[in-house]
Amino acid sequence: MSKKTTAKRVAWQKKQEEHGKNIVKWIFGGLIVLAIVYLFWAVSMMS
Repeated sequence: MSKKTTAKRVAWQKKQEEHGKNIVKWIFGGLIVLAIVYLFWAVSMMS
């Protein structure tokens, strides 16, 4: 494999890894927000 192709592949893998980490952060953030909304809903139902 040529050096140019290898360099492109390494750059692409790094970009994909960063994108994946960003997606995971958004998913966990969304889950936390949903948990907080559910908490407020559950407390309001009890009172």
